[in-house]
Amino acid sequence: MSREDLTKIILPEDKVPKFWYNVQADMPNPLAPGLHPGTKQPLGPADLAPLFAMGLIAQEVSTERYIEIPPEVRELYKKWRPSPLFRAHGLEKALDTPCRIYYKYEGVSPVGSHKLNSALPQAFYNKIEGIKRLTTETGAGQWGTALSLACKFFDLECMVYMVRVSYDQKPYRRMVMGVYGGQCVPSPSNLTESGRAELARNPNTPGTLAMAISEAVEDAAKREDTHYSLGSVLNHVCLHQTIIGQEVKMQMEMVDDYPDIVIGACGGGSNFAGIALPFIPDKMAGKKIRLVAVEPAACPTLTRGVFAYDFGDVAGFTPLLKMYTLGHDFTPAGIHAGGLRYHGDSPLVSQLYHDGLFEATSVMQNGVFEAAMLFAQTEGILPAPESSHAIRAAIDEALKGKEEGISKSIVFNLSGHGHLDLNAYDNYLSGQMEDVAPSDEQIQASLKNLPSA
Repeated sequence: MSREDLTKIILPEDKVPKFWYNVQADMPNPLAPGLHPGTKQPLGPADLAPLFAMGLIAQEVSTERYIEIPPEVRELYKKWRPSPLFRAHGLEKALDTPCRIYYKYEGVSPVGSHKLNSALPQAFYNKIEGIKRLTTETGAGQWGTALSLACKFFDLECMVYMVRVSYDQKPYRRMVMGVYGGQCVPSPSNLTESGRAELARNPNTPGTLAMAISEAVEDAAKREDTHYSLGSVLNHVCLHQTIIGQEVKMQMEMVDDYPDIVIGACGGGSNFAGIALPFIPDKMAGKKIRLVAVEPAACPTLTRGVFAYDFGDVAGFTPLLKMYTLGHDFTPAGIHAGGLRYHGDSPLVSQLYHDGLFEATSVMQNGVFEAAMLFAQTEGILPAPESSHAIRAAIDEALKGKEEGISKSIVFNLSGHGHLDLNAYDNYLSGQMEDVAPSDEQIQASLKNLPSA
């Protein structure tokens, strides 16, 4: 099988991984413990039990290298997994680059993104524990859509608090949640104390993921039949997404190639973690591989944030996690990549970045959509704004290879399609899209409110 001629690389169904890869088994430095938001003492399972299923709590703290995927979840994965790995011949030709560009296409999932990889096991573990209802937040709507469908598969109710700016920008995504049986409201809302308080302070707020998390956690805490579900950041979410990178490694072997550069968009961390974490052992063993996380310049958590304990939400309901953060009070501009508008980052991703095991870069919104347009016109797939951050970085690396006369193998995570993001493309095509980035003063003002820990 020639890597030069093959365009679509598909594993047979029986090659769907049977285990998730747990990077905690191989990290050079362990994670700092999560802290109780009230006592500031290290969290125990009993502290998390009111919000999460015990099966997920066990995964959160596990240091086993491989954790078995439940058969019920794996069978549902087979509805679309293994997802295809494509060689981007059209994009390579347009760039006139000697580099080989591959993309792992998670947009083939029933919900159009990688988010279902974690939504299914989260719904499963809650179902077997007797939970009847899940609450969650969503930025651009991919996670809310995924959890709505996963809850329907496992006969659970689903309540979604969607960041207001995305709720308005992406009406069709909230409609799809309704089709799958989920209930979606804009956040901040009048349904919770934290939402009402935020609306009183700032009636015209665009909302943030941190605010939506506060509402979802508050909602879950008030009902015994309800748990909270998170679409990124936490260890068990990153764990579930590693099915992506494991498949990539097998697919690259099929064409006798190995990546020089692995790229993923990074907001809360699950997108990047999914494709990159399975390559961490190779890097630690001396492989010449670069792992690159790409974030929006409007919310530059890794590239301009600090490594510190912070809340994951505005109201301070969540545990304190040590992560790269811009401060839980930080309100990013209302960019179209709503899934990347989060003030913090995964503790796993943050620790690995702090240890120098991968790189991070930030990119402006117009450059992202310029890359998305070129990709759509050469590969025929309309990419999600979040995924297009990875496309931007992949193009930049391919052009750098052209300048240097070096042929590199570049793989990126095309984490979802952009069929329900057409308003963003319309803004770009009409010249209305703005490049925004916070000032140092804005970031420092938010960081002043970091909790003591």
